[in-house]
Amino acid sequence: MNKSLQYTLLAVGVLALSTSAIFVMLATAPAPIIAFYRMLFSSVLLLPFILIKKSAKAQIKSFTKQQWMFSFWAGVLLASHYVLWFESLRFTSIASSTILVTLQSIFSFIGAYWLFKERIQNAALLAGVIAIAGSFIVGWGDFQIGGTALFGDALALLGAMTIAFYFLVSQSIRKAVDVIPYTFVVYTISSFVLLVYNVVLSNPFTGFPVKDWFWFACLAVIPTILGQLVFVWLVKWVSASTISMSILGEPIGTIILAYWIFQEHVTLYQVVGSGVILGGIYMYLVITEKKSTPLTEEAYTSL
Repeated sequence: MNKSLQYTLLAVGVLALSTSAIFVMLATAPAPIIAFYRMLFSSVLLLPFILIKKSAKAQIKSFTKQQWMFSFWAGVLLASHYVLWFESLRFTSIASSTILVTLQSIFSFIGAYWLFKERIQNAALLAGVIAIAGSFIVGWGDFQIGGTALFGDALALLGAMTIAFYFLVSQSIRKAVDVIPYTFVVYTISSFVLLVYNVVLSNPFTGFPVKDWFWFACLAVIPTILGQLVFVWLVKWVSASTISMSILGEPIGTIILAYWIFQEHVTLYQVVGSGVILGGIYMYLVITEKKSTPLTEEAYTSL
């Protein structure tokens, strides 16, 4: 694959990922319902790959009890991530929510140290502190707007933490299972978890405007299949570090789309805080790339 096509597909992938928060805001259904249909429709879209590819079915059938346990918790964490993140968009700005969720790579690094006692380089630690400091700048600006916006920021940060732990749980099982069958299993489990959660909340599963069903489908097709799987496919030709860096363009794309569609303006605090967060994450990825691959394939299947 030539370089121009590689970078064109990278741009398409980033743009596709940038639509996720936009589609959530365009839908009128409760956040847990939106999350449920995103996972359900995504599972359905992946089903043909599982049925056609014999090796995928064989891998799923050969799951050990431990692999099923890890997959279950990964599904719970992914469901929690989407509920928290989608809910945050109802309380804070699209810009703040999307930027804060990008802290997931920093939380993964913290979790790896806490759970697996991985050594932390001083430079990587500094990068993490810088990125987290940026979140305080965004939060301080939203605090001046009101407590509701700050609550939304807190939900976004919790969403970043849950997806970070999803990555950590996924690491062990992904060493033995390909990305498509693993993603299908996790999406299916996540759909079931969200189904139960919505039943407990007595959320309706039908009765939404036709436009909502269109946005549900868009969430599954564009940011999930077109966005995430394009990155997984590109790993064959493009370094993971390049993909990791390009994904930092997602919040920028989302902010531009939010301004164009919702006329949502960004504040000075958001601009400064976003710059600090993205700068810290960029610094972290550059440092960790020298030691290992910064993001594994499952990272591209959960944005």
